Parts: sequence; structure tokens; C-alpha cells
Amino acid sequence: MNIVFMGTPQFAVPSLEALLREGYNVVGVVTQPDRPQGRKRILTPTPVKEAALKHGLPVLQPQRMRAPEAVEELAALNPDLIVTAAYGQILPKAVLDLPKHGCLNVHGSLLPKYRGGAPIQRSIINGEKETGITLMYMAEGLDTGDMIAKSVVPIEDEDTSGTMFEKLSLAGAELLLEQLPLILEGRAERIPQNDAESTYAPNLSREDERIDWTSSSRAIYDRVRGLVPYSGGYTLWNDEVFKVWAVAKPAAADKQAGGQAPGTVLHLSEQGIEVKTGDGSVLLTKVQPAGKKAMDASEFIRGGVMQTGTVLT
Repeated sequence: MNIVFMGTPQFAVPSLEALLREGYNVVGVVTQPDRPQGRKRILTPTPVKEAALKHGLPVLQPQRMRAPEAVEELAALNPDLIVTAAYGQILPKAVLDLPKHGCLNVHGSLLPKYRGGAPIQRSIINGEKETGITLMYMAEGLDTGDMIAKSVVPIEDEDTSGTMFEKLSLAGAELLLEQLPLILEGRAERIPQNDAESTYAPNLSREDERIDWTSSSRAIYDRVRGLVPYSGGYTLWNDEVFKVWAVAKPAAADKQAGGQAPGTVLHLSEQGIEVKTGDGSVLLTKVQPAGKKAMDASEFIRGGVMQTGTVLT
């Protein structure tokens, strides 16, 4: 049984490692091309490529999986099954039709909710209390294929996208191993998705990262933790980007500051920067001024460069 694994970020690594650990015959790995990263723009392999090379597996890195030569390279591996997890490209019909057991996807949401490229971040930003993994057969549409099984994972108040990526990556690997024998024996369920219940989770834009101070304190808290640790939220201070990396969990919205505009700095203390919101206030606990490193808000405050009454926009 030849299995080809397709994935790119750290989220996908536990699924690949699980297949290898259980002795499945992974004949090759497909991942995104190396990309320049960091200030020095050093060409860096994907986490999945690093894991594959560690195990001595052949690695394919096509720029476009739709290119005929990419399909030919994949076909040469003679896959009986393709397993994908956060690969990052939509697979053409020519690829979907290659393996006799089909193409599986380990998707980071409870489908049909949150189809698309940022299901984990969007679920946190939207204040969901749970998310999960859906193991599914791939189809030509975006995350529209028949479902095989789901695994529900609670979202705790302290979770960020970083912690949920880790939890869901492990849950995905576990669900894959649980269902794979049934899939290979042809006994797995095929549950059609109800398109009427679907929601879309597009990749995050720069605008998604901007904090709207007229929102509720809870919505701002959820937005920031949904963006951490990858981009953080941001606002403008003195017409420059002021990033927010952590916000204390808000209490009940009972701290109305009469007459103060949302975004107004109400108080500066060792605990952080208290900012007026649409229904109360939030406490910023980790920030990053333009041109500086991220730091605890208490350290930033000791610099004396921000004053009470300042308005963040």
C-alpha cells in the first residue's frame, strides 16, 4: 500500500510521524517550496520537509500542483492513497483521481463550518467554545468532500491559535490512525456535508489584524488570541503601528468610562495598559511599539512615552 503524504506547516507533522510510527508505507512527501524567512530572508524548508528528510523520504516541492509535470512526478510514486494536512494548494482532479483509495484531508474544523485556509484562527476570533478535526475525502470544491469522522476539541479561554494548532495537530494524527484501517478496508463512513450549514474561513488579511476599539472587550480579547503567535493584533499610536501580543481576559463589562472614546488609554500600571472599548475596557499586557521588540506592557510603561488620555486608533 503506497501512501503519499502532502502537508506543509508544523500542524501536519504529527500526522506524517504517526503514519511512519505505525509502519505505513509512505513512499513520498509533497510540500510547498522553501521560502525566505526572517529579516535576513534565509531560504527555509517547511516543517514537513524537515520531518520527511529526517526519515529519508523523497520530497516533491512543486510551485503549482496543477502543472502537468507536477502531476506526472506524483503519479510516478504510484500512490494507492494520498493523505493531506494543511498542504496549502487546491488539488486538481488529475491528482484526486490518482489513488484507488482516494485522497484524505485532515481538516482543522468541524465541517461544514470553517471551510478554508484559516479555520483555527477564525474559530478563536469568533469566540467559539469548541472546534475540532474532520477527516474527509477530498473533492474538487474547497473542503466540500464527504466526511469520514470528527474529533471535538474544546477551546479554553486561555487558548491561542498557537496552543490550538498543537492540540488539533495531535487530535488529527490520532483520528487518522483510528480511521485508516476502515478506510483501507472500504468500511469507512461517507457522510455528505450540508452546504446550507457551511461557513468560510479565508486566510487572514492585514485588516483582520487591526483592533477595532468600538468592539466589545471580549471580542478584542478573542481577536488578539486568535492572531497569536503568528501576527498579533495592531492599532495605531502616533500614526505608527503599535502591536498587541497579549490581552488579559476581560471581566464583566461593567467599567464604563463616561465620555471617553473607545481606544482611549484609561490607566497605566504595572499590570498593563487599560484601554477603553465599546462596552468597558481591556488590559494590554504585551505590546510592541514600531521599531522595537515585543515586551511586557509594564516594561513599555516604565519608558514613560505613553500618557493617560492617549487615543489608539
